[in-house]
Amino acid sequence: MNPNSIRRIAIIGFGEAGGIFGLDFAERGLEVRITDILLRERECREAMLQKAQRANVSAHDSLQAAVGDADLVISAITSSASTDAAREAAEFLSAGQIYLDINSVSPEKKREIARVIETSNARFVEAAVMAPVPPQRLKVPMLLGGAWAPEAAEMLSSIGMSAKAVSDRIGVASAIKMCRSVLMKGLEALTVECLFAARRYGAEEEVLASLAASYPEMGWTNELPDYLVSRVAQHGRRRAAEMREVAETLNDVQLEPCMALATAERQNWLVDQMRKSKISYEHESFSWAALADSIHAELEASVPGSREKP
Repeated sequence: MNPNSIRRIAIIGFGEAGGIFGLDFAERGLEVRITDILLRERECREAMLQKAQRANVSAHDSLQAAVGDADLVISAITSSASTDAAREAAEFLSAGQIYLDINSVSPEKKREIARVIETSNARFVEAAVMAPVPPQRLKVPMLLGGAWAPEAAEMLSSIGMSAKAVSDRIGVASAIKMCRSVLMKGLEALTVECLFAARRYGAEEEVLASLAASYPEMGWTNELPDYLVSRVAQHGRRRAAEMREVAETLNDVQLEPCMALATAERQNWLVDQMRKSKISYEHESFSWAALADSIHAELEASVPGSREKP
């Protein structure tokens, strides 16, 4: 397989990750086509077309027009839509094309998607994105799995991506990501619960000092609390959906997903409270303490005299 053979890329889903990848690929001189369900919604269509124009990529209503003769097809959509998108795409794929699924889904769902794509004779490669996309953009680390993973890693590296083949079996890369998320996204949810409660008791400084004494390298008295809570505030709904996929991953190996489901519930809670309080996420001015205070004030105002807890 020629590592320089990727010239045309189709991206299914032009959200945060798809938008960043599309822009960066186009800047590298690659032909990029995108399609997104929002192109079919009248109230969102114009904004999506403008986003595509700014990124110098071509937008297509039709999945067939987007994937066509693309060398590489990247699926970057919601976990709930990933299987249906694969079924639709499989009708228009052919031998030699690479279908790279970067969605955060369970290993079993990756295997299901692989079976769908393989009916087209396209080459399915699973990808687990192991860090937030925005800071590192194309260089965000990805773990690849499947029979074509080594070749795909070489090809993706040639277009500026950071990909590593970890297994010839579909599901292993996703299992790494899902198991890691139990801890990483669980830590975010625990931080919300811990610090929002501590703030209400006026005990947050002592709690953070105690955490810093127990784990001095983590940064509990510096930027870590803002960072962990901000991940939930900015992407809580999406992260909750991923944690439900984590729960499926655990169920598949007969391990009750107690922590995963609780994490999803707490992440959804924060997003719901921000919506009720009409609070929007602002990266530059974000403060976990200010967010906790705003939500607390709204909760108290909604039920006079109450001491409603998170």
